[in-house]
Amino acid sequence: MAPTIFISAGEASGEHYGALLIEALKRQLAARNEPAARFFGMGGERMVSAGLERVVRSEDMAVMGITEVIRHLPRIYGEFRKLKQSIRDRRPDVAILIDFPDIHFKLAEELHRLGVPVIFFVSPQLWAWKKHRIKLVQRYVDRMLVIFPFEEPFYRERGVQAEFVGHPLAELAQPSISREQFARENRLEPERTWIGLLPGSRPKEIRDNLPETLEAAWNLTDREGPADRVGKAHCEFEFLLPLAPTLNAEQRAEVLAIVEESGCGLDIRLVDDARAALFHARASVVASGTATVEAALIGNPFVVVYRVSALTYAIARRVVTVPHVAMANLIAGKRMVPELIQNDFTAENIVTEIERLLPDGPPRESMMEELRAIRKLLATGKPDAGGAIERVASITLDEIRAASPKVLEGPS
Repeated sequence: MAPTIFISAGEASGEHYGALLIEALKRQLAARNEPAARFFGMGGERMVSAGLERVVRSEDMAVMGITEVIRHLPRIYGEFRKLKQSIRDRRPDVAILIDFPDIHFKLAEELHRLGVPVIFFVSPQLWAWKKHRIKLVQRYVDRMLVIFPFEEPFYRERGVQAEFVGHPLAELAQPSISREQFARENRLEPERTWIGLLPGSRPKEIRDNLPETLEAAWNLTDREGPADRVGKAHCEFEFLLPLAPTLNAEQRAEVLAIVEESGCGLDIRLVDDARAALFHARASVVASGTATVEAALIGNPFVVVYRVSALTYAIARRVVTVPHVAMANLIAGKRMVPELIQNDFTAENIVTEIERLLPDGPPRESMMEELRAIRKLLATGKPDAGGAIERVASITLDEIRAASPKVLEGPS
């Protein structure tokens, strides 16, 4: 009989992994001549294209920050109820929850109550804050599959069956698109210096981070000579602004409005391929999150920025226990990448830091060497196990075989 798999992701990076995971599960089932699986849950367009029967759109749930969640609580609760009801109705053979802990821990409780094995892929940052939530993992999660090496001992020391599977982004080849082709597709001039601007994947993040980043772009442009903010700024720089695929048409229009208001006159290109933008940019300004890992793995020198509401920040300062915000710095165990957070996140500070990374010289070369070391750390070290996504798919099918051995027997 055909296995039924609940899979859920709530933001751009997790949604990307979810789509890859659906494809990997299909491949592994076909390779063993086992029945094809049915997938349902929460995701974005990439997961739908891969074969997800979507119950809830991930873009409708991607809200971050305490005050932001409160404002959207009625809608979030309604969508959450849809997910719970779909689980009760369909009783999946296994569930894969990708990051997004505020929703997924509650779903894990419901899945556990129904006797559905729960695999959590991409650990929430319990080692940084909310350590009390480890009790939820201990009670409701059967397997915790982590993508940073220091996370495995953290969970194992607390009695959780955890495994470092490697980071999916560490296995990706560098973008193959040439600079000339990327320039043609995005109306860029290849002889100019490109700087990446990555303000985040959620609308609230973009609203908080993009205006100041655009102000920094103006300041950088002004240093090349007087710039006319009404007309077009003429200098050596062009700015690349990738848009997350989870943004809907209305949210994309909002980004464009911010660019027109704060960046009118700058040479800014909205692009769809963040990895290619990071690969070809000379340096980047990146909001704290998965994009910082992408930048590190691609080897693009960058500055980390982030801003949240005053209340969210005040609470975070009291409960966050790690010395760094950027994941690259946490992995390296030192302040390798500049962090401009909250009040330090100013246009002038961005310019000061980014100017150090643009020319050839010790600051740039030192950071690039550190980024190469991070790429090695995020590989699994287990070449016989396949990549991270293949490993997660294999563990998922093992869980189905252990819990419901007859599900994968016989024709679909």
